[in-house]
Amino acid sequence: MKKIILLSIYTISLFALQTSDRLFECTEIFQERKSELLVELERIDEQKQALDALKIATEELLKQKGDMLSIKEEEVNIKLEKIVQKVVSIKKMLKRNEEVLRELKNIKMTKIAETFSKMKPAAASGILSKMKAEDAVKILQSLKPKVVGKILTKMDANKASELTILLNT
Repeated sequence: MKKIILLSIYTISLFALQTSDRLFECTEIFQERKSELLVELERIDEQKQALDALKIATEELLKQKGDMLSIKEEEVNIKLEKIVQKVVSIKKMLKRNEEVLRELKNIKMTKIAETFSKMKPAAASGILSKMKAEDAVKILQSLKPKVVGKILTKMDANKASELTILLNT
């Protein structure tokens, strides 16, 4: 029985030695892996710091660009306002010019009408016959109907009928 016990103890001690060797190997592997992980963690930390620095620089650049954009937008808005004011001013000026032109045309037409109303119907009909129909109608429209009738009777019948048709439209 002593032999069995000794044999058991010897087997157990061999087993314990093998387990101890294995534990030592595992500890070495864990230490190596721990070192690798620490190196990787350092690398990740460096990348995180670089990323944070890049993020800060990007945010600052975006802020600067935003400020410049705001300034440019303000300049554009000021210029746009000036343009709008000029457009309004030009429209007013155009309207005034159109009114003055209309008034001048009326004055001119009144003078032409006075001239034609003082002319003899035969002379007036001769002049109006040689004009473009549209221009002759404008003059005839500014005259009194009695004068128009006298002038049309002295005209060539074809021209008088053409002018009469245009007068009615």
